[in-house]
Amino acid sequence: MLKVIIVVLFIGVLISLFSGLTFLFKDAEAPESRRLLHALGVRITLAAALLATIGYGIYSGELRLGVNAPWHDTIHSDEQMVSPDR
Repeated sequence: MLKVIIVVLFIGVLISLFSGLTFLFKDAEAPESRRLLHALGVRITLAAALLATIGYGIYSGELRLGVNAPWHDTIHSDEQMVSPDR
């Protein structure tokens, strides 16, 4: 469930990023428009929530760094096959 939340937050950050880019171009003639500023606030909020979610996942042990990669078992089995005389 945590990975789904992370993906949803990341997609939200990307949507906010591109909506801010759209507002930047559309509101070039209207400097009083605050839509770009609001998109930035939403993006910062979503990015902070994303970082907090990843931090919680690592702290709780649901997300692990490096030990659950698909190639991790292959690397460690190769290291065990190398003779210690080398």
